[in-house]
Amino acid sequence: MFAQLLGGIGLFLLGMILLTDGLKSLAGGALRDVLMRFTGGRLQAAASGAAVTAIVQSSSATTLATIGFVSAGLLPFSQAVGVIIGGAVGTTSTGWLVSLLGLKYSISVVALPMVGVGALMRLLGRGRAAHIGLAVAGFGVIFVGISTLQSGMETLAGRFDLTAISGDTLGGRALLVAIGFAMTVIMQSSSAAVATTMTALHSGAIGFEQACVLVIGQNIGTSATAAIAAIGASTPAKRTALAHVCFNLSAGALAFIALPIALHIANTLDSDQSEGAISLAAFHTSFNIAAAALFLPWLDHYSRLISRIVRDRGPQLTRNLDNSLLNVPTIAVEAARRTVMDTAGVIFGAARDALVHESKRGHVDAALNAAANALGETQRFLGSLRAEPASGDERARRVNLLHAIDHLERLTQTLRKTEPARIAQRDPDVHAARDLLLEALEPVRDWIRGERDDAPEQETADAVRDIAEMRRSLRPALLERTATGDLDPERTLNTLDATRWLDRIGYHAWRAVHHLAERPPPDAAPQGEEPDVLTPDDADDAYAGS
Repeated sequence: MFAQLLGGIGLFLLGMILLTDGLKSLAGGALRDVLMRFTGGRLQAAASGAAVTAIVQSSSATTLATIGFVSAGLLPFSQAVGVIIGGAVGTTSTGWLVSLLGLKYSISVVALPMVGVGALMRLLGRGRAAHIGLAVAGFGVIFVGISTLQSGMETLAGRFDLTAISGDTLGGRALLVAIGFAMTVIMQSSSAAVATTMTALHSGAIGFEQACVLVIGQNIGTSATAAIAAIGASTPAKRTALAHVCFNLSAGALAFIALPIALHIANTLDSDQSEGAISLAAFHTSFNIAAAALFLPWLDHYSRLISRIVRDRGPQLTRNLDNSLLNVPTIAVEAARRTVMDTAGVIFGAARDALVHESKRGHVDAALNAAANALGETQRFLGSLRAEPASGDERARRVNLLHAIDHLERLTQTLRKTEPARIAQRDPDVHAARDLLLEALEPVRDWIRGERDDAPEQETADAVRDIAEMRRSLRPALLERTATGDLDPERTLNTLDATRWLDRIGYHAWRAVHHLAERPPPDAAPQGEEPDVLTPDDADDAYAGS
């Protein structure tokens, strides 16, 4: 009896794993695209969460993916909450699958052939055929598991009177909620827990009221996955997990309030045991939809409340570097890129202050220290990413990102020099180059802040070229005036040093923009030559020795 129950639960869980893996592999990156593209508003976010969860038959997969996107900075927190709410509705689709097909109709006759056909497709097929085979086999194993559960529940109902755990009293209901919660946590699947409850109801082992209370506990238990995933994670991940837990608790409270209504409707319809599972699925879906309808209009307020409860801790620049993302290399690289973009914004802001405000030197140094720490953390984060790139595009993204970090680090080191900065602010001979650099940095800062869509790479390259020409033309003129005694030699050397300093700032800023825009790596310049005029095809190491 207990062996049948355990075996049935195990088969159901195995079937869910196979089905989910097959569907996720079949969909490929399309599910990520659904979450990323169709989360513009509250209803869109909830709809995408419900759709993805129903497709992959796993709310945990949706929850973990959403936490990953939020941690990486790919998804705003308020929209992530909408996805989580939608996922809670989408996960109830499994209950309809079990009640309408697994219990109402005996499809165990075709379940085993489905397992065989699916396994052969998985072993002999390639690409989509293999993924379809895995999903078909999983579908069959699910219903074999349900059939085994039914047999075990019928035996259990004959030997034990589970109806003794009353669903009428507060204590009895609390016990049933705790049992339902524990079932989900132990099985790590609310779908399996709900399927077990439906099978018990269908077999007469428990009554409809007990089943409803168990499902409430199982629904609350789904938030355990999110809570576990948030341990040691970034602040956005903790916020998403807390939002999930609070929503599930609220949905459970709403279900308790609505329970007498559900019982009255069920008694009025006088549903037999075969229809009880369908009524239970309807109850499960109804209270989740009702909770979603209550939360969605206040989604922004709810998100702000959660943000106030879970406040930002630690450096802001590295907030997206969540070690839990290392298992998903594509998202991890994007998180690192977001961090580098934010850090670049700080560095370019410090560059502007260094060029204009001598009195802000302390602020500039503090910003550069924070940026250097963030770049170091990002390098360590990428160093922990051991998985090989899945494609040439992903490899190119990693290479571009490492190039960008290198140029930003060199830019940071250049900006730490105080004497050239002081001369650039005071010396009239340098003001033209300085003003040109300031003008070039503005569109770069706008792009990093998201105020323009296209990277100002060509504009920056043109400015760098003009600054290099100014440096070349200024050098002989200053040396000539020094030789005739018009200028002090020390002043001349300081002025030339300042022009080289401005040239280096412009060069490293341009190369950082080039790589952050994810352009293909440029061809190297001829060995031993330094380009006369810097263009996007010049070597990255033009200033390697400076």
